[in-house]
Amino acid sequence: MAGKANSIKLFSFDTPQMRAFHLTWVAFFVCFYAWFACAPLMPVIKGEFHLSVSQIADINIAAVAITILMRLIVGPLCDRFGPRKTYTGLLALGAIPVLGVAMAQSYESFLLFRLGIGAVGASFVITQYHTSVMFGPKVVGTANAASAGWGNSGAGVAQATMPLLLGAVVMLGVTETMGWRVALLVPGVLMLIMAVVYYKFTQDCPEGNFAELRAAGVPFESGGKGGWASFFEACRNYRAWLLFVTYGACFGIELFIHNVAATYYVDHFGLSLKGAGMAAGSFGLLALFARALGGWISDKVAARGDLNSRVNLLFILMIGEGLGLLWFSQTTSVTMAIVAMLAFGLCTHMACGSTYALVPFVSRKALGGVAGIVGAGGNVGAVLAGFLMKATGDVRQTLLILGGAVLVAALCAIGVRFSLTVPETPAPAAA
Repeated sequence: MAGKANSIKLFSFDTPQMRAFHLTWVAFFVCFYAWFACAPLMPVIKGEFHLSVSQIADINIAAVAITILMRLIVGPLCDRFGPRKTYTGLLALGAIPVLGVAMAQSYESFLLFRLGIGAVGASFVITQYHTSVMFGPKVVGTANAASAGWGNSGAGVAQATMPLLLGAVVMLGVTETMGWRVALLVPGVLMLIMAVVYYKFTQDCPEGNFAELRAAGVPFESGGKGGWASFFEACRNYRAWLLFVTYGACFGIELFIHNVAATYYVDHFGLSLKGAGMAAGSFGLLALFARALGGWISDKVAARGDLNSRVNLLFILMIGEGLGLLWFSQTTSVTMAIVAMLAFGLCTHMACGSTYALVPFVSRKALGGVAGIVGAGGNVGAVLAGFLMKATGDVRQTLLILGGAVLVAALCAIGVRFSLTVPETPAPAAA
């Protein structure tokens, strides 16, 4: 019977494990590209719809709010129906609001579609679930972090390329008002294509697809009924909620920066739309290696120590993130702002990877539930950051407060500590 892979053969597509690895990060990349495609175009959209600071804050909150619910739902759905069908459905249905936002004619319709687009952020949970059931304990942290990081870089690529795509459309003679709409059609079409590819070329686990295996009575690691039983089991695990907080303080900050960075560089440092997009995009592009680095280091320190070595690493990274964020909030030079952003961004992305290197070890009975709860924490953090910015009315002050909040949240990482009797063996996907 096929089993989990204990190595990552990066240039191989021959095994179901490696096909899942590559297609999960590509699907995740497409979803994150679509999720953040609007952000670098907000200075243009702001002018067309005459948006106030409060309305922009509402749009940023809407962009991440529904993802909280969706991340809680898709984890149990993966346990029940398998990651293949769950991801395919999310890609196909998520393309609807992505295409719809290009048709928006008012602030209200734009806000509604932006809210719907947030659902595609749940792709992260499915990505982490799929790699967790495909890879063994020696490399699961690296597999989770690499797939998440490379996929997450879609946000950075969107920041850098969407203004360029808009410029290319305008050069063809299309007005700027129509140009941003045409540009936003691209990620929607990519999602539909990826839905077909994912369904055709992946399987749920090393043994095959959940439905067929259950029908044939073939035992496999994720062989339980899953569903909401997984979620309720995860809810009873305090470590899941501590990681909920820590992920809110790293991925939540990451989401917040993606949504405000381009506008921040335009408003506070006078950069052009393209310049601001490139500066903001550099933050997202750190995910190409930083998340994977966080997961890889977590695997290495655990191999030399125990599960608590993973916990200690997460704590250190969050302290670095908080201090770097305080630095970023206080700098007045655009050069130093970019340096500070990259410094705290490195710690932020690595902390995200380090968090999900811990997730497979939290509960032996509820991987989907734990992955969903922790993933939702990231969006709760982003929503709270959005409300904070709405209350302060100033991005710089918001960043200062968030830096302090991250330092406090780092204490939750220490609380995750495991008993020395807990083996370094990842949890199965369901009871």
